[in-house]
Amino acid sequence: MQKFFEEYLSILENCHNDIIKAMEGLSFDALDWQPGPDMNSITVMVYHLTGAERYWIGDVVDQSPSGRDRDGEFKVSNVGQDALKARLDENVDYARKVAEKLSLTDLAETRISPRSGKTVTVAWAFLHALEHSMLHLGHIEMTRQLREASRAK
Repeated sequence: MQKFFEEYLSILENCHNDIIKAMEGLSFDALDWQPGPDMNSITVMVYHLTGAERYWIGDVVDQSPSGRDRDGEFKVSNVGQDALKARLDENVDYARKVAEKLSLTDLAETRISPRSGKTVTVAWAFLHALEHSMLHLGHIEMTRQLREASRAK
């Protein structure tokens, strides 16, 4: 595997490990807690970000349909830490399998997003998946902090 993909996977794995750390010790109720109306729980965010990663790396880059139910990702609840961790780990393993098939020249190839019809490069799809997950890592960390602050009152 080329160095770029090794580094990419290392950053993705670190992001997932930080998500796992942010979930550490949380009960089902805490994982499902929402800071306010129209705000997502940690469970929902993990389902959504893993769904998005699989979509951009699988459906778009690898052109391997996942059957993603994006709307369903926002309705998930009552999922424990072990299942959420397994979902995160599966995505890193999947990203590794896709990356092993690619070379640096493949990054300039274009793909069409099945959902939007938008044309993107392989590089854009990979980087967007990572960018999106890092954004939600911050949301997950803040959600935990907000829950802890609300319970301390």
